[in-house]
Amino acid sequence: MATRTEPHHFRMDIEGLRALAVSGVIAFHFGVAGLPGGFVGVDIFFVISGYLVTRQIQLEIDETGSLDLLRFYARRARRLLPASCVAILATLFFGYFVLSPPEQQFYSEESFYASAYIINLWLISSAVDYFASDAANNPFIHFWSLSIEEQFYLIWPALLLLFARLRAGAYGLFLPMTLVGVVSFAFCLHFTAVSEPWAFYFSPFRAWEFACGGLASMVSEEAAKRFRLISVFGWIGIGLIMTSYLGMPVDVPFPGLIALVPVVGTVIVLLSGTRPRHAGPQLLLSLAPLQRIGRVSYSLYLWHWPVIVFAGILKPELTILERALCFALTLGLSVLSYRFVENPLRRNSWLMAKTSRSLGFAALVTACGTIVAFGGARLANQKIDPQQNLVRLSAERDSLARQLDAGCLLDAYQVQPKPCEFGAENPGKTIVLIGDSHADHWSTPLISMVNSNRWRLVTYLKSSCPAADVTIWSSMLVRDYEECDRWREFAMREIATRKADMVIISEYSSAYVKNDINVTSAHQIDAATWAQGLRKTVSALESATPKIAVIRDGPVHRTHPDKCVARALWQNRSPEICDTPRSEAMEETIPDSERKAIAHIGNASYVDLTDLFCNETRCPAMIGGMLTFRDRHHIATPFAETLVAPLQRELFGTMNARAPTD
Repeated sequence: MATRTEPHHFRMDIEGLRALAVSGVIAFHFGVAGLPGGFVGVDIFFVISGYLVTRQIQLEIDETGSLDLLRFYARRARRLLPASCVAILATLFFGYFVLSPPEQQFYSEESFYASAYIINLWLISSAVDYFASDAANNPFIHFWSLSIEEQFYLIWPALLLLFARLRAGAYGLFLPMTLVGVVSFAFCLHFTAVSEPWAFYFSPFRAWEFACGGLASMVSEEAAKRFRLISVFGWIGIGLIMTSYLGMPVDVPFPGLIALVPVVGTVIVLLSGTRPRHAGPQLLLSLAPLQRIGRVSYSLYLWHWPVIVFAGILKPELTILERALCFALTLGLSVLSYRFVENPLRRNSWLMAKTSRSLGFAALVTACGTIVAFGGARLANQKIDPQQNLVRLSAERDSLARQLDAGCLLDAYQVQPKPCEFGAENPGKTIVLIGDSHADHWSTPLISMVNSNRWRLVTYLKSSCPAADVTIWSSMLVRDYEECDRWREFAMREIATRKADMVIISEYSSAYVKNDINVTSAHQIDAATWAQGLRKTVSALESATPKIAVIRDGPVHRTHPDKCVARALWQNRSPEICDTPRSEAMEETIPDSERKAIAHIGNASYVDLTDLFCNETRCPAMIGGMLTFRDRHHIATPFAETLVAPLQRELFGTMNARAPTD
């Protein structure tokens, strides 16, 4: 994170600010209750880096009239690369024992991008959500911010040197830096609204935070001291940072406008640091514990994430004591890393003697990390046995509908329904399936069913969009899902004209409705509102079809069965450890409200298929040697193919259906 430069005097308050920043990040990742905004500690680091680096570069330009770029890069390389390389190699090593070979292969490939400090670009290309639950399995995702910092260190000095030559003096830098900040912030706001991964991970859209620190560094100490209330404002800055930590709304788009709160707070604290220690928050930030934490903040950031990731994999439900032990381990690794890797190599006299040595050493360290990453991926691929490969392929296979037409499941922005049709050209009966991705996973047995019976299946599917007539919150769009409401309205009109023999409704209800099993968002609606919406949808279909079937939502596993089973096989343990108790996988309040909602509608039935996935006590991760779910709640396609006969009996037993054929 924000690295210690070589300014003309040491700022204890900045060291304490580093401690405050890394503490927030660790608290957030370790799941400390009451700190939903701890992740903005990264933004604090960005501002600090902009402040220190700009100040150092400006001093050198003022004193020498130029800037030794290679010397600057050499200092950064000695400071950052060795410790990060050790952390990457150690993570790969321990991952060998904790992760399955398919995961080892995937994360070895990812460590290549981490070693090259371009993992942020990889995360953008993969549309990875930093706040998604699956990110907790990724031991390298925290390198996104380190990649942005390295890219900043590469571009910023050259940019400042160019600005200085165009317009000499501090104020000559001020205007172009302000322009950079404003343009960057404008793009950040735009992409936060339309494509959050770009706003979050792309360094040019985070440049405004570094620019804010850089602009603050141009305010002379004399000017700051003349403002007598600067110390009071310093406490306001601390207040803004703590407000971000304690009160950051979990569903507000980030970075966006709200990122100004921690950024402005950090700028104010940095400016207030020009006053004597006793005059402001410097008294707090100069405390010995914060100084010690700030000193090893970079190592703490490197080590805390793989520690908590591996701990969470080995024991998904960590107690408070276990999390405290994880922090103790993180602190121990960080101190060792600082004392024996980070500090000695940064101060190594042989490397410091010549810039070429430092840069050559940096190239060697980077090559080491990338080569080991590449070799690790190849080795992991060779260790994937047939059973592990079967689990992986089962999890990767799309539903049959999407195999036949990848566009059948609409994305969040599409509102025009796309009916996908399967089966006979001149069908004896027509079946319509409507819903979200949980309807999509039923398309696999339904397509086999209609093919066997010379029927026709028409699907209306939209991602994360229920058939129930309710307005839901989209965690991806971070707003009400208006596109869902419009799509549902259009789809219902089309379905009414088809005169189908049956309409099947399936939806991921526990994601939309408040419950104790699957808490996905603070915006989940109450069961009564959900029931009213379902009743409205089913009532609208009552006259359009002779039969309506509402399928009860399936289990939600506490872990990802595909990953858990693969790890169990690799560690020679029984896949049964991946089973979820039925009481923890199945929600009962929502089904009760759904049954009551459609009970008075004569041609509607409620279909409970829970026994296909769960016995009386548990919901297995594997049944008959097959993976049941490809993630926590989507049926694995190969297993879905085995459900044709029981599904047909439940849905079409009264419709003169043929038995499915092989």
